[in-house]
Amino acid sequence: MRVVTGPDGPVEGRRVVVTGVGAVTAAGVGADVLFKVLCEGVDPESALVRQFDPEALFGTKDARRLDRFSQYTLASAIEAHRDANLEFADPGRAGVLFATGVGGIASMIEQLTVLRERGPERVSPFFIPMLMPNAGAAAVSLRFGMRGPCQTVTTACAAGTHAVIDAARLIAQGRCDVMLTGGGESATEQIAFAGFRNMTALSRTGVSRPFDVARDGFVLGEGGAALVLESLDHATARGATIYAEVLGGASTADAYHITAPDPEATGAISCIELALEDASCVPGDIGHVNAHGTSTPLNDLAESKALHAVFTDGVPPVTSVKGYLGHSLGAAGAIEAVVSVLTVAHGVIPPTAGTTDVDPALDLDVVLATPRTIERRVVLSNSFGFGGHNGTLIVGAL
Repeated sequence: MRVVTGPDGPVEGRRVVVTGVGAVTAAGVGADVLFKVLCEGVDPESALVRQFDPEALFGTKDARRLDRFSQYTLASAIEAHRDANLEFADPGRAGVLFATGVGGIASMIEQLTVLRERGPERVSPFFIPMLMPNAGAAAVSLRFGMRGPCQTVTTACAAGTHAVIDAARLIAQGRCDVMLTGGGESATEQIAFAGFRNMTALSRTGVSRPFDVARDGFVLGEGGAALVLESLDHATARGATIYAEVLGGASTADAYHITAPDPEATGAISCIELALEDASCVPGDIGHVNAHGTSTPLNDLAESKALHAVFTDGVPPVTSVKGYLGHSLGAAGAIEAVVSVLTVAHGVIPPTAGTTDVDPALDLDVVLATPRTIERRVVLSNSFGFGGHNGTLIVGAL
């Protein structure tokens, strides 16, 4: 991927590869489980994480000191670290960069109840560390002794994608050799449901139907995902298995509205074009778009407009994992990055659950019902967030 270094403009940075992946989602625990379930093309039972035992992973004491979003963050990072069989000689050149949208909202609700019912002296001394959005990244850094940059991105629903891009840049620029990156979110509290419902963002039917003519809003999900990124030289030197290469990425803003997407999709178009330039790709190189695809009428329409504006010779096959997983806010882009990487590695595009009748006004080739072979192993993954945040990541076969 290319990086900007001063007045001379873009220069070639070090190549960045993915050597490990992990995930905790409504599909189950594990990245392989996630991809298998998505490829089965079945409808979900729920967008919430089930059969997840944090105490078995972290021990009782540590599990109780981590908010649910941090548990998902750390659990996915542990899997990615193990999957990569990660080794690094210099902890100062190994960094952590994770995302979340709202951080420890569950701990906030729980401790507010304690405050009201039992008084301030009974509020947990771990409340602040559980609440803070950077707790997930900190837990990963502590677990693996990674002493390089340890940062958190909070750009709403684009945060997970931004985290992966920013982590890759730290390697491309030469600051780090290794990064653990991704995102975690658990905002499935009554107040969150009420807030999203009252702003008419949630599906009234409780079904996520990305790009469907009957789409009526998103379904709130949760989960976490992690990727191990390394410089190509570092990965090759230690004999690591490489899933894919991070080719490029970009970030822009709509500067239009705090929640609604720009109907002209100006920021999204620019973000996709900049990501293609950063990856040294042209639209014809892309074999698949892992769409933001929230299932809201306005968002899906704006994304389709952006895709048609960029891919003037025809939009590649599109899918949205939110049909099965729901929308996990700040973790969504990280989960979709893992799915994009596995799509490249396996050469298969998983179908979009929940969608049966693609809106003809969108004019998109949405992969439905059964997986499809990807013709060109380069995937573009979009994320768009409240506040007008846009992120586009491009990964491809090495």
